[in-house]
Amino acid sequence: VPAVPAALVFLVLLALLNMRGIKESVRSNVVMTVVEVSGLVLVIVVVGIFLAGGNGDISRVTEFPPGVSAGTAVLSAALIAYYSFVGFEVSANVAEEVRDVSRVYPKAIFGALLTAGVVYLLIGLASSAALAPEDLAGSSSPLLDVVAATGAGIPNWLFSLVALIAVANGALLTMIMSSRLTYGMAEQGLLPSVFGRVLPNRRTPWVAIVATTLVAMALTLTGGLESLSQTVVLLLLFVFLSTNIAVIVLRKDTVDHGHFRIPVVFPYLAIASCILLLTQQTGEIWLRGGILLALGLALYGIQRLVRGRAATKA
Repeated sequence: VPAVPAALVFLVLLALLNMRGIKESVRSNVVMTVVEVSGLVLVIVVVGIFLAGGNGDISRVTEFPPGVSAGTAVLSAALIAYYSFVGFEVSANVAEEVRDVSRVYPKAIFGALLTAGVVYLLIGLASSAALAPEDLAGSSSPLLDVVAATGAGIPNWLFSLVALIAVANGALLTMIMSSRLTYGMAEQGLLPSVFGRVLPNRRTPWVAIVATTLVAMALTLTGGLESLSQTVVLLLLFVFLSTNIAVIVLRKDTVDHGHFRIPVVFPYLAIASCILLLTQQTGEIWLRGGILLALGLALYGIQRLVRGRAATKA
């Protein structure tokens, strides 16, 4: 099936699930996450058995590409790895739908960071030990190739299905987050109020879901996987930059209930890391990100103009 038409139909199906309701969406997410993590654990176990039999090359784990310094390689890898933080950003934007969020959410996000960090680290080590870096870099299905290199006899269709579910899971989370974020901004008067409309029975923000799905479709038609993921990372770095600045400011507020409080050194370190990674982006990615930021600022400007005229009339 051609990739672009398949992606467009896929986004429509995700939008319909998103409109159905947050409970249904999260249940689907839980099932897909279990399948996804099971696939990753399977890779780790299979490669572990492969290495225990004296196969593979564990020395590749500490090798760097010719002519590339350790610092440059680590920064480049960190920039790619930042894409995985999309999931944690999603959880923050649906936190208001969590019961007893002050107690539950800090445990959930740190637990998720630790779990994902361990799994990703083991996947990285296993992949480089089982397959040469140039083979991994040139592959469109690297983990499938890693499993095939071990000779484990796992059917390709089964692992491809796991990979497809993993992609669907990430896409569903992103579309839930973007639509809820758009809805929330409309409710706070930061975007036109039309984005705050909800379905009568399901109470889901249908205008925000349609709008964010159309934007996703437009992005699908105008860029490849690499440029889109790097653009997401660029915008995500701005999100984390502004969030950590907000943390420093909000620490001065008095709150009348128990809540999580981070040592002040961490937001400063986070800000420094975001600025460092921003310097690693190319001009093309800055242009794509700039266009999207300009679109957001234009919508914000229109909303301010409309509210200003309404206030004048009042």
